[in-house]
Amino acid sequence: MKVIVEKLDDINLIISGTIDNKMIEEKFDTLKEKTKKESAEKDTAEEINDETLQQNAESEVLTDFIEAGLKEVNIDVEKILGQPGFRKYEKRDNGLYLEIAIATNPHIDTDIDYSDIVPTFTQPDADPKDVEAKLLEMTTQHGTFEAIEKPKAAENGDVAVIDFEGFVDGVPFEGGSAEKFNLKIGSNDFIPGFEEQMIGMEYGEERTITVTFPKDYQSTDLAGKVSEFKVKLREIQEQKPAVADDAFAQKVLNDKKATLDTLKGKLADQIQSQALSKFYADTLKPLLVKGLLETFEFTLPANIVEQEIDAKVTERMQQMSEEERIAFTKDKKKFPALREALRAEAEATIKKALIVDALAKKEGLEVDDHEIQSALYYQAMMSGQDAQELLKYYEENNLMTAAKMGLTEDKLFGRLLGLDKR
Repeated sequence: MKVIVEKLDDINLIISGTIDNKMIEEKFDTLKEKTKKESAEKDTAEEINDETLQQNAESEVLTDFIEAGLKEVNIDVEKILGQPGFRKYEKRDNGLYLEIAIATNPHIDTDIDYSDIVPTFTQPDADPKDVEAKLLEMTTQHGTFEAIEKPKAAENGDVAVIDFEGFVDGVPFEGGSAEKFNLKIGSNDFIPGFEEQMIGMEYGEERTITVTFPKDYQSTDLAGKVSEFKVKLREIQEQKPAVADDAFAQKVLNDKKATLDTLKGKLADQIQSQALSKFYADTLKPLLVKGLLETFEFTLPANIVEQEIDAKVTERMQQMSEEERIAFTKDKKKFPALREALRAEAEATIKKALIVDALAKKEGLEVDDHEIQSALYYQAMMSGQDAQELLKYYEENNLMTAAKMGLTEDKLFGRLLGLDKR
């Protein structure tokens, strides 16, 4: 096996050469014998898949090939950054020809003074008007429904109290009736067309409403069928906000010692925290990233950049319409053009990640699995998602590393901005 190593710069190199077929065949035979022996020792009759053994043989020889190249330039395999990038992988008559891009960790001088990139800012305060608005929203949510003082005809947006009974082919169906049922007209909680036909009903009025169940309705007995509902309007209600007092605060905070001022203080903290989070995401974080990218200079790992470009191209294509994707794949010039258009963005992404990693190590910052799970649970709560499902999605799609990097970045920036609580 002849290996040629070309050093492109201080961290990037190309390992090229040919792995003879004989070497692959010998590795294949060795693996086959090993598999047979292990099968005999376990007293099992496992079928040996030659295709799998061939792939494993090529993989092991490839590892030997890379190690031989690194030995040529006296580089420890542990210093390799990321996954090797294949520039060429050709099966020729005499063997397997390879050109592999390798990169080692760049040197990032974390001892330089980068304090001037940290923006000065004043933390936002909670406007008393916003606190009162938040309090009103909360008392409304905890309010009770009461009949309106003056009866009127039902309108869109009203909360109607109704009795109803549904029939299919003149026969009542299970679960199709209720008394004193609260329904907000326009909420689309009922079968399509039901709520619209209630508009204009007067107190005590009885009306027959005809609707068709959706074809994908959960009950197969009713799916796609026409139904008649006998509906009676009892009254229209409105939600009366709860009284904002100490008792309300104690109930909401589950604290017998709480007062209305205590609740307002917590609402102010919440508003301030949300405002600061938005200010951080929209202003402070971009300024820090820009400053870091301009301050630190070092060689980027070419293979990692290329892999990041690939990821961004895939992401961009997923955002395209079917028509755009077809046009994109037909025009051979568009793919390389898109790659080059995304190169600067990919380089900035990789550079930022390397800087953050280096500075986090300098600051002694670490993110453990518990912190990642807590962040994902909070994300799920804020977006109304199932926390376990979101965690499962991140694990199955190899997104936990990206989540850890994001948390590490925010932790570092919080330290630089003086927002951490150490």
